[in-house]
Amino acid sequence: MLAQIRSAAVQGVDATPIEVEVDSSFGQTAIVVVGLPDAAVKESRDRVLTAVTNSGFRFPMGRTTINLAPADTRKEGPSFDLPIGIGILAATEQIEPRHLEDYILIGELALTGAVRPVRGALPIALQARAEGRRGILVPRENAAEAAVVSDLDVIPIQNLREAALFLEGSIDIPPTRVDVRALFAQPPSDEFDLADVKGQESVKRALEVAAAGGHNLLLIGPPGTGKSMLAKRVPTILPPLTLSEALETTKIHSICGLLAPGQGLVTSRPFRTPHHTASDAGLLGGNIQPTPGEISLAHHGVLFLDELPEFKRSVLETMRQPLEEGKVTISRAAGTMTFPAQFMLVAAMNPTPDGKMPQESRSSPREIQSYLGRISGPLLDRIDLHVEVPAVKFADLSQAASGEPSAVVRQRVVAARELQQARFAGRRATCNARMGTRELKEFVQLNETTLTLLKHAVTDRNLSARAHDRILKVARTIADLAGRASLTEEDVFEAVQYRSLDRQLWT
Repeated sequence: MLAQIRSAAVQGVDATPIEVEVDSSFGQTAIVVVGLPDAAVKESRDRVLTAVTNSGFRFPMGRTTINLAPADTRKEGPSFDLPIGIGILAATEQIEPRHLEDYILIGELALTGAVRPVRGALPIALQARAEGRRGILVPRENAAEAAVVSDLDVIPIQNLREAALFLEGSIDIPPTRVDVRALFAQPPSDEFDLADVKGQESVKRALEVAAAGGHNLLLIGPPGTGKSMLAKRVPTILPPLTLSEALETTKIHSICGLLAPGQGLVTSRPFRTPHHTASDAGLLGGNIQPTPGEISLAHHGVLFLDELPEFKRSVLETMRQPLEEGKVTISRAAGTMTFPAQFMLVAAMNPTPDGKMPQESRSSPREIQSYLGRISGPLLDRIDLHVEVPAVKFADLSQAASGEPSAVVRQRVVAARELQQARFAGRRATCNARMGTRELKEFVQLNETTLTLLKHAVTDRNLSARAHDRILKVARTIADLAGRASLTEEDVFEAVQYRSLDRQLWT
């Protein structure tokens, strides 16, 4: 007898439909799995058969052929255990499932028949809704994650027998429901707050400007000045995630298996801090089958690179395309995958090898230039704000009063982002940092005074065309924070100051 079970596989950040066909016929007892399975799928043969017998069903006799269609799509992981198990029971007529075409099945089987969680439940649930399926059978631990998809019955399954009885109609399992509004209504974590930072008012201003426009930021200063402390508080002043942004972010974390048990949705902006020993594949993604890297895990959030010159130059150079395009394309022999990577880069570094400013450093000029030369000019041009983080004065450290809390700064940032969203409605750009050439010409108008100021800045500092555009984008953000429709001389002057430090150090 032939049984057909609907399932799905994750490719990139999306799911593709997979049909599990199980045929049971006479002949020598054998189990054959075809359809380009990887080692984990091949191993499921023995795992599923043991789970079937330990669940109180009989061992399938004769020749059983399992086909995973389409045959030219590589199948990975243990998520096909449950559909294969149900397919064997249906093909050997041990169960008579109803409405199999209405459900997609995923889940790993333990030898006892218990269903274990798998990766990628959210993109597969989205695929089930796109196909018009009634629902999806998932491991109980994945139910909250899949249930954030509306108009879909998410059936939590604990073991193989329970899934078989449900599909037969012998038992009723209520679908899991998740209140998405309640998830977003949870108060943000108060572990980090900008009010904890004493002094550094100019740096806090730069953080606010960067957050308001989604600009990349480089913090340069001696050790112990609070660079990492400031960077960790950037997510606390960013606007809250929207539902569409949360779904995109959760899909990536689901594929990488980073969701906590029972977690349904990522509702706070990611903050990723890879170590400086990270490889190209670790940062961008890769492996034989391309998977998301750190820059994709930071999608709609912050990627913090501490001790920037300590990263391999080849690793840093691979970030140039994602910083421009907001996505990363990885090509391997197995195929080409494109992952989203719209993140805000925050980097921190010492100005010299010994951590002191150049005028105070004991390092030779050649050693300093060699140290700074690990960061290329094209990468620096893609960082909008270069900010010096000076040593904190004792008077600031000893003061009892704290600075503005993150909640107050976030209100100004959100107001500026709302202006940008209205400005770019229906366009590709979502914030000032993502403006293209056309948007710059349309939304950044300079009068004669500001144009003269910008001309002198670009000429005197020998800035590139990309740096010129970055100054205009930052100036537009500064004006948005002040609620101004047009740019003033002060807006451009402040934006130029954020491009000065790199020229002082690198030249």
